[in-house]
Formats: sequence, structure tokens, C-alpha cells
Amino acid sequence: MKPGSKSLAIALLLLGLVLVNYLASSLPVRVDATAESIYSLSAGTKTMLGKIEEPVSIDLYFTKDASGLPIAYKNYAARVQEMLRQYVRASRGKLTLNVVNPRPDTPEEERATASGLTPQVAQQGGEQFFFGLIVTQADQQKTIPAFTPQREQFLEYDLSKLIYSVQQIDKRKLGLISSLPLQGTNPQEMQMMMMMRRQPQPSQMIVTELEQSFQIVAVEAAAAELPAGLDILVVAHPQNVSPKLQYAIDQFLLAGKPVIVAVDPASQHFKRQSNPQQQMMGGGPQNVSSDLPALFQAYGIQYDPQQVVGDLENATQVQTGAGGVARYPIWLSLRGKDAFNAKSMPTAQLKSAMFIESGSLAKREGADVTFTPLVETSDQAGTVASMLLQFAQPDDVAKQITPSGKKTIAALVTGKFKSAFPAGAPQDEPKPDAPAPAAPAAKADHLAESKTTSTLFVIADTDWLFDDYSVRKFNFFGQTAAEPFNDNLAFAANTVEFLGGSQDLISIRSKGTSLRPFEVVRKMEATAQKQYQDKLTELDGRLQQVQTKLTELQGKKGEGNRLVATPELAKAIEDFQKQQAVMRGERREIRRALREDIDRLENRLLVLNLLSTPVAVLLFGLWFRSNRRK
Repeated sequence: MKPGSKSLAIALLLLGLVLVNYLASSLPVRVDATAESIYSLSAGTKTMLGKIEEPVSIDLYFTKDASGLPIAYKNYAARVQEMLRQYVRASRGKLTLNVVNPRPDTPEEERATASGLTPQVAQQGGEQFFFGLIVTQADQQKTIPAFTPQREQFLEYDLSKLIYSVQQIDKRKLGLISSLPLQGTNPQEMQMMMMMRRQPQPSQMIVTELEQSFQIVAVEAAAAELPAGLDILVVAHPQNVSPKLQYAIDQFLLAGKPVIVAVDPASQHFKRQSNPQQQMMGGGPQNVSSDLPALFQAYGIQYDPQQVVGDLENATQVQTGAGGVARYPIWLSLRGKDAFNAKSMPTAQLKSAMFIESGSLAKREGADVTFTPLVETSDQAGTVASMLLQFAQPDDVAKQITPSGKKTIAALVTGKFKSAFPAGAPQDEPKPDAPAPAAPAAKADHLAESKTTSTLFVIADTDWLFDDYSVRKFNFFGQTAAEPFNDNLAFAANTVEFLGGSQDLISIRSKGTSLRPFEVVRKMEATAQKQYQDKLTELDGRLQQVQTKLTELQGKKGEGNRLVATPELAKAIEDFQKQQAVMRGERREIRRALREDIDRLENRLLVLNLLSTPVAVLLFGLWFRSNRRK
């Protein structure tokens, strides 16, 4: 072949590659080979887009030519832009996309600032840039003030929720009955706290999340009735709920409105507030549990507020007082498909969740309801009395748990419920001097049973609603941002939206999470921990005794605050130091044995990962060479 022909062939090849790439990007067909289809629109998004009635305009603001812009933001901007193009294609003309580059001192930058987008500062060079989204329908406008690559796994949900919310003129009403500070400091208490020089408490992330879709109406536990117009009711850690309010909850549920109830045998919030000195002075322990026994019994739910669930397989690793790490079985870190009901919308997409000293739920024998477990432990779970956990160490707690099978942490209960107040609304307690009133007749509007199928969601834990067990907060360009480290927030929002709102967004939750726990390694760790735990505990006890005796001997000082080094004392110290060194060596060997199998597995995977691609290329080359000769 002539040199000119070779150059022409190379030029044509490059041109062909460009044309193929252009045609591929123009075609409406996409192939998503990822395990969780993170680059494809979910069915919920497509259904939501099909319900759009009025045109929606989407403005993506990104200062692409800002100096010092991190490469991660450039890549993420391309990811967001491509995802939005998929939205436009799937909307069949209902969505329009405008990509805006707001350069400094331009009308585009002024519009971005006026619309509420938050300017960010590049780490290198310190130049300001915008990376946000504005969605508009008629006179409704919603924004994502600033995109962050750390929320990439929630990109589709954030976009779909924004498009859905801009179409909602009036927010639905969510009633909240709670003894927990989920809503933070209200405006009435704000001034008082400032006068007392106390820091106002912010709302928990779950409340902030729900406020975007619902108008939250707080209801006091002493109230006699529920506010009118509620679409859904949430009861979190009910304590001292008046009988009349319990009756209102009962009638609300029987009328066909959904109710969410979260109870707890041992609330960490109230345990932190308990005063041991008050208990020692006869003041009695603070009530840290919650229950609605009358309602639960009527609805066929079995729950013991004095029993805490422990799971030996799904125990959370915690720091101990001695500086070590131990598995705490009453702090549940549930993962995988076995923990969450894959057929139920609120839990179908969940990957992990954390529950702290939770209780368990079951269907009462003979109850005519449908009891669907949503969250369950492993079969290595058992229960222990909550009163025995106050001063127990993690290792001691594990010894008290006898596995008795799976325990249900959360369940969906449906059916035609019987009223917990068959005689009607409870009456006020009579005064001491007043005659006993006659039994009240039920009102005409009293519901003795459900009108239609009633829906009740129950979960035997409340700590999972707090930020401490669901998000990791960090400073993001001068603002406090939060990154979920499990699906607690998704679980709460899924449940509320499933029962009281749009079901189209539920399948988008937790899609494409980068957290892929190695289940094989986790089970190997649990098995090895069981095998060596007794020996390690016994050795740690002996080592502690030796250290104590050594400290006592070294603490025997004579005149002048100097150690009296008699031959016997010096010999004893030397012996104990040798024992200490030997025991520490034994402990290192045990801990090494705990990791031995796991390290071998990691090495095999490393070698396989390194050699797979070169071997595949080599095999392809040999096959191609053989076929070319033929």
C-alpha cells in the first residue's frame, strides 16, 4: 500500500469513528449494562412524566468554563445533562431543556441568583461557579440550589421529585403526634431559648424531607381531636396520649385514612435524658418506652414494650470503653434482600437500615387482618428484657441472646379493623362528688368497623428517625449538607409517600447506590467472631488481671516517691511483664486468625481482577491470529 493510501485509510477510519459516535448519540436507543440500571429512567419516572398536563420548563445552570473547576463536577454536569435529555425524550413534548452557562457579570448570572441558586467556589483558584436547576410550570417554580457529586446515587429521585412537586399547587396535610423533638425548635419556643442563651435545635432530616411534599400539622398528645383535613397521620413514640385522641386516631383509620405508628421499647433520646441521681433518690426511672395497647389489641398486633430485639448476625460494630471494637447485637444493621420485603413498594429498593434497641411485632392469634412483614432480622435473633441492658457491655449483651428465629421490625397491617372503642367516644372522668354517668350511646357517625380496607404501618423503633443513625453531616461550601449512610431516610419517605402521596417516586429511591457490601465477607466475619469470641474474652480478662497487678506493684513507692526495688518485687514485676507480652502476642494471633480467611479471599479476588483483562485480551489475540491464518 502506498503512503498516501495509508494516510487516506487512517483519515477515513477516524472520520468513520466520529460519524458512528455522532449517530449513536443521536439515536433514541440506549443500552444500560449496569447492575442497577442507574443510567436508565425507572418505571416510576416514566409514569410520572406521562401524567404531566401543562408544559414544564427545565433550566440547567452550569458555569462550565470557570477556572479551577474540579473534574468531578465537569463529569457530573455531563451526567446530569444526559439524564435530563432522557427526561425530555420520555415526556413526549411536555418537557423542554435549556442549558445555561452563567458567566460572571452577565444577565444569566443575575437570573440564577434571583431564582435562588447557590453559587459555589472552585477549590483551585477560588472562582465562583453555578451548578443548579430551575423547574417551572406556569407560575410555579422549584429549584435544586446546588448539585453535589456526593448525591449522584439519588440523582433520578431528586430530578423526578422536583418535576412532580412543581405540579402540586396545594400540599397535602400530614398530622404528627410525637413526644420526640423531630420538628426541632418551633417559632414560639425560639424567642424563649434565645433569652435563655440556648441553641435552637434544627429539625431532623426526615421532617425536612417530608416538608417538601406535605404540610406538617403538629398535634399535642393531650388533644381531644385531630385537625380537620388531614390526609395521613404519623404517630411517633406515643406517650400519655389522651383517650379521646386515641379514639380520634381509631376513627381516622377506620374511615380509610392511612396511619403510621412508630413505637419503641427503649428510646435513645429519652435514655440520654434520664437522670440516674433522681432514680437513686426514689424519683423512679424515666419512661423510655411507648405503646398503644388498646389500639394494637383491637387491630390484631402483638407488641411487648419491655422486650428488645438482638440479632447476632446483623450486629453493629461499635467502639467499646477500652478503645476496642465489638459487635453490639441490639443495634441492628440490616442489609440485603433477606431483611427487606422485595414485593412491597416502601422497601423494594432498600439496601440497608439501622435500628437501635428496637422491639418486635407479630400478628395476634385469631386476628382477621393481613399482616405483611416489611423489615425482618435474620434467624439468629432473639429478645432480651430492656431493663437488663442499662449497664450491660456489648459482649455481655451477646451472651444473653438466645436465637429464636426471625423477628419483624416493621409491618403493614391491612383489612377491615374493628374499633378499639366499640361503645363510642370515651367520656371525661366524672368528678368525685358527681354521680356515675350512664353508659354513653354511640354517636350516629361512630364507626364500629372499617368502611373499606384500612391501612396501618407499624414499626417497633423510633431512633431510626433521628439524623444520628441515618446521615453523615459535613460542611459543603460554607453550608451544612448531609449524606445518607443507609436507607433510613428513604424508608421513611417511601412509606409516607406510598401511604399518603404519589407512588410513582417510590421505585426511584436508593437507585444506583454505590454501597455494595460484601455479604460473603460479612458472614465470614460473623462466623469467625463466634468461633474465637469466647477465647478472646477469656484472654482479655487474664490480661486485664495481669495489668492490674502490675500497676499495683509499680505503685508501691517508698520515701522520696521512689520505687522500693527489692529482689522479690523486681522479680514479680519482670514475671508479670513477660506474661503481659505473651498474652498480647496470643491476642494478636487470635485477631490475625479472625482475618486469615478473609485476607485469602481478598488476595484471590485481587489476582483475578488484575489478570482477567490481560488474559481475555490474550485469548482474543490468539483466536484472531488463528482465524486470520486460516
